[in-house]
Amino acid sequence: MFGSDRNPARDAGRVSTAGMVLLPIQFTWPHGGDDVSISGSFNGWTELVRMSQVEGCPNVFKAVCAVPHGSHEYKFFVDGEWRHDEQQPHRNGEYGIVNTFDTLPVPAEVSQHQVPAVILNQTIPRISEEDLRASRYQISAFLAAHTVYELLPESGKVVALAVDLPVKQAFHILAEQGIPVAPLWDFYKGKFVGVISASDFILILRQLGNHGSTLTEEELETHTISAWKEGKARRNGLVDGHGRPIPRHLIFAGPGDNLKDLALKFLQNGVATIPVIHSSLEDGSFPQLLHLASLSGILKCVCRYFKHCSGSFPMLQLPIYAIPLGTWVPRIGESSSRSFAMLRPTSSLSSALNMLVQARVSSIPIVDDNDSLLDIYSRSDITALAKGRAYTHNLNEMTVYQALQLGQDSNSPYEPRTQRFQMCLHTDTLLKVMEQLANPGVRRLVIVEAGSNRVEGIISLSDVFRFLLG
Repeated sequence: MFGSDRNPARDAGRVSTAGMVLLPIQFTWPHGGDDVSISGSFNGWTELVRMSQVEGCPNVFKAVCAVPHGSHEYKFFVDGEWRHDEQQPHRNGEYGIVNTFDTLPVPAEVSQHQVPAVILNQTIPRISEEDLRASRYQISAFLAAHTVYELLPESGKVVALAVDLPVKQAFHILAEQGIPVAPLWDFYKGKFVGVISASDFILILRQLGNHGSTLTEEELETHTISAWKEGKARRNGLVDGHGRPIPRHLIFAGPGDNLKDLALKFLQNGVATIPVIHSSLEDGSFPQLLHLASLSGILKCVCRYFKHCSGSFPMLQLPIYAIPLGTWVPRIGESSSRSFAMLRPTSSLSSALNMLVQARVSSIPIVDDNDSLLDIYSRSDITALAKGRAYTHNLNEMTVYQALQLGQDSNSPYEPRTQRFQMCLHTDTLLKVMEQLANPGVRRLVIVEAGSNRVEGIISLSDVFRFLLG
């Protein structure tokens, strides 16, 4: 064991220079002290890793170390004295009585940065490829055997907007109705021709903002929805040989379509809402707008059917960290193919809008200096800017916190903001996560560390369906 020269606490997420696959292990010392560290065979007994006191539990200290799979020994250095934890497995070793633990290799399909700090002697659960294929087949067969008609509510209201409506007026209607998206009706063509969503408003605010430091109501008043859509098509190069904009085909579903095809439409087109339209005539004239379908509605059908037989589906009982699901915050020293965006309350609204567009995500967690979750800013929050003409302000001067306050003021007193975003733990099962996402209005779950609420990742509805459908 090393001498009295103590090295600084090493980075728990450091990648081995030997190229070894490392597993983050959470060590706990529950017996108090003022200065607690840990060392073991996993770091060659060459350095002490400083342990942090758990907030609210003065006698409990924790640390996370990156450990290769195999058998290991370790001891705690408490207030200048080497000690072992009698409540954990231990044996006589080269350095007296030492604690012991074993780790297993991480399954190849699980991304390294999504593996949480595993409790000692806990292995990562997994199922066989055969069981995974069987579970996916049964879910796919269920969706193919049920139709969109089953998603239709017994009663309800669906809001549609005319394409010649001014953008400013459309902005206010969505805010007043509390909806992030609406189908567009063209009276001249006699059919639905598209949708307008919060994403359109993000692009409108960014584009018009380039013309000056502030936005005026007059600028928004001169832009009809149809004019905006045509301009958007030209900017994206979607024009024919005569320079005329090529209209995008409306993505919609019929009540007789099966749920599997509907789910694939969501995934293939990257949309959050699909209008359900019915026409009794062969040419599709006089269409009726029946419903706005979402992935949460489909997921609710899946949960309702499989909930009581989940024991027959090992896949549904897996913790989410053990399957390739969602986007996770990379650990220090690790690379990730997809960046994870986070905001501070003092971030400008302009930067938040840019991040939503550039990262191609629907929401971004808002965290404090310790990366603990405070709130979340979503594309749907953009419509709250219509309240009090907030969009006429300089977006670089308005903070995310101020924008969220507008959303809180515009919410019904019976619908607090905390109901709009939900959290989960990396140890939650896939079924539990699915049941949370199946609730109306919930489009993603923020994965947090228990106790600290430190953000570890995020799971969306589309992430779940990509995994379920393989």
